[in-house]
Amino acid sequence: MNSSLRTATGPLPVSAVRGPVLPHEHLALDLTRRTDREAVLRPDVHGRHVTAELTGLREEYGLALVVELTCRGMGRDPRALARISRESGVTVVAGTGWYYGSFLPPEVHRAADAAHLAEVLVREIEDGIAGGAVRPGVIGEVGSGGERPSAAERRVLTAAALAATATGLSVTTHAHLGVGGPAQLELLTGARLPAHRVAIGHQDLLDDHAVHRALAAAGAYVAFDTIGKERYTDDGTRLRLLIALLEAGFADRVLLSCDISRHAYLSAEGGHGYGHLFRSFLPRARAAGVGDEVIDLITRRNPLRFLSDGGSTRIG
Repeated sequence: MNSSLRTATGPLPVSAVRGPVLPHEHLALDLTRRTDREAVLRPDVHGRHVTAELTGLREEYGLALVVELTCRGMGRDPRALARISRESGVTVVAGTGWYYGSFLPPEVHRAADAAHLAEVLVREIEDGIAGGAVRPGVIGEVGSGGERPSAAERRVLTAAALAATATGLSVTTHAHLGVGGPAQLELLTGARLPAHRVAIGHQDLLDDHAVHRALAAAGAYVAFDTIGKERYTDDGTRLRLLIALLEAGFADRVLLSCDISRHAYLSAEGGHGYGHLFRSFLPRARAAGVGDEVIDLITRRNPLRFLSDGGSTRIG
């Protein structure tokens, strides 16, 4: 097990993280397109609101760490991540990799093969983003847009697996609308990445307990990471799916987050914000019978285990 995490402000012992973790968020990104100009979190415009939210969550709920999964081609800003972390007092882990589908930048399509892309990621992980001080501590979010990944998405996912194997980092995926997780896991493990170092994303958008159970049984983490995004599905459905997975004995495979990915989701703009998990969803889970020990497991110990070694090492 890695004894320390790679964060935007330097190494941090795993044992130092005593509060909850948000394992799939965005603090600075730009996914604007002609058909969608609102998928943006600009550090110069929205950064102060992001910082204020995280500060408040640290003070009210003890939020200790945010995993920031804005990777290459998504408007990543490592300096902003370091600044937000220092000013809020919340540790930030930065990601690397490539997103999915039409969001893949030209460098993906120019690459000769997955091995070349993996070299790019390994260099960034070892030398820092753009040669700077911030080193990624996770690979993601990388993914696909359908039941089976496209050729370009296969290269990106394979590159993620190769780079993860070379560096010891874990991989978080984007399974669009919850679809395609089994194919992603098959590809990643086929490239010799152990399943316990993979988190399959957006599974709360897939109302299929059998898929969730199969992913967890294979050893992967099942990420319910769009909590509060009611335009996609309601939190009642998410809670039902979570309870089913817990009752099936897979509490140690669950990750929870909110995936704040546009400025309208910020509390300052009337959105549900990063704190929706703590203010709304977890109280509902407790009312449904989920105890504090399990809450600590799925909001702190699981994400720390995933980030540090993915396996079953005990984290107190």
